[in-house]
Amino acid sequence: MKLKVYTPSDIFLNREVKKVVAESPAGSFCILPRHIDYVTALTTGILSYLTPEDEERFLAIDKGVLVKLADEVRVAESG
Repeated sequence: MKLKVYTPSDIFLNREVKKVVAESPAGSFCILPRHIDYVTALTTGILSYLTPEDEERFLAIDKGVLVKLADEVRVAESG
């Protein structure tokens, strides 16, 4: 699936991933490619993703919104 991370001024990240893990007000969650479509607010924390090469990468998130639609995960980061 494709992960796109948007900042207020640019697209910060646009790449294929195997998995995304983030934190919402309800707690930590994981999104895999066949996950249902999903929308949630993100709280301050760490967003991690797994690359196709099985490397785990990390991003600090201040606040934002995550939208999973079809084969794409979009994160709009506010800070």
